[in-house]
Amino acid sequence: MADDKTKRGASDRKKVAVEEPYEVAYFAKKHGLSKDDAERIIKRHGPERDACDKAANRLK
Repeated sequence: MADDKTKRGASDRKKVAVEEPYEVAYFAKKHGLSKDDAERIIKRHGPERDACDKAANRLK
């Protein structure tokens, strides 16, 4: 899982943990979204960062 603090490898960096407020806040700030929009994207497209980034870019 992306929120496991003991996992620090590349596979953990490829995911966005919707359960972690700081990760949602970073994702929202990175894409200029509200936190609600960021959570909606992450829940709809899953935790994979690439898929979420692509979905967020389509909103711009």
